[in-house]
Amino acid sequence: MAKDYYDILGVDKKASADDIKSAYRRMAKKYHPDVYATASDKEKAEAEEKFKDVQHAYAVLSDPQKKAAYDQYGSEEGPQFAGGGGAGFNPFGGGSGFGDIFSDIFSAFSGGGSSRNPNAPRMGDDIEVEVTLNFKEACFGVKKEITFNRIEKCSTCNGTGAKDASSVKICTKCGGRGRVTVQQRTMLGVMQTEKVCDMCGGSGKIITDSCPDCRGKGRVRKQRTVTIPIPAGVDNGQMLTVRNEGNAGYNGGENGNLIVVFRVRPHSMFVRNGNDLKLDLPITITQAVFGDNIEIPTLDKPVRIEIPAGTKNGTVLKVKGKGVKDLRRNSYGDLMITIKVDVPKNLSLKQRKELRQYFEDLDKNAQYDEVEKYQKKLRNIE
Repeated sequence: MAKDYYDILGVDKKASADDIKSAYRRMAKKYHPDVYATASDKEKAEAEEKFKDVQHAYAVLSDPQKKAAYDQYGSEEGPQFAGGGGAGFNPFGGGSGFGDIFSDIFSAFSGGGSSRNPNAPRMGDDIEVEVTLNFKEACFGVKKEITFNRIEKCSTCNGTGAKDASSVKICTKCGGRGRVTVQQRTMLGVMQTEKVCDMCGGSGKIITDSCPDCRGKGRVRKQRTVTIPIPAGVDNGQMLTVRNEGNAGYNGGENGNLIVVFRVRPHSMFVRNGNDLKLDLPITITQAVFGDNIEIPTLDKPVRIEIPAGTKNGTVLKVKGKGVKDLRRNSYGDLMITIKVDVPKNLSLKQRKELRQYFEDLDKNAQYDEVEKYQKKLRNIE
């Protein structure tokens, strides 16, 4: 059975490209081999397998053609996949941006490969916040003010970390390259490799006098408040990506994203099922037998529905267009009403006697379809 790529990345099937990209960055960082450098062999193996799954899931879901085929066929055997992991599959290339993201993630752990410029711009980290909505806010949409902490570029030194321009010097050990060449004698001879300069930390610069506000880091933690419009129809667990509201980038790179995860409080009467709403409606035996016209609640205003005579317990009635708005289309789900026939209790002796006599008379001539079906099956049971 094909793996669920949406589940691997922890996103909904309706997730946008930005949501998928942000989810990939989080999951790849979580299971990157460098994180498990000191873990047990079993933990390393499990993390490696999950890391491969995350890579492959993103390679499929970030490619529009592969994603369309996967959504349609539920498997990589669809015609658009050209055999799944064959010649058409390249997790580090193509137009999906996968290679660039992977390089950023790897650099965050290892300090960059031998060919990567340590002073190149890098995107900042994403920030994830939870926002609680009541049921109607999620259904109709709302504007929410969100307050969170993030890393910002220091405004005093403009991110340099230095008190002034004269406080920044070229690193004398690496000559401003940020990397130094290391020679190591081995059984095969002298091996020459590059590593991040330990004097400047890869920046190629030495700060002689630090900025008093950020203490040389070039970045400060600040509280930020933003107001975001939440679209109608969001559901519990879904995410909204607010671009460039995450932590500040490195070396002039753009900010990360703010990932808003929605937690929707349950309603006292309605239960959501996709874009449909479900409502249990209790009625009396009299209403079930003779029918009735009943007013029921909806998300906006009450409506009246007809209960047909002879309605059975468990019957489902539909009120079209009274469900939840679709997130991406101007259409609404339906309100599905399940009838619950309520049997009376605490009858007096007189009432019991009168009802028994009434129903005994009724049973002599009444038609009970379900009872007759059951009796027929009972007679033919093997």
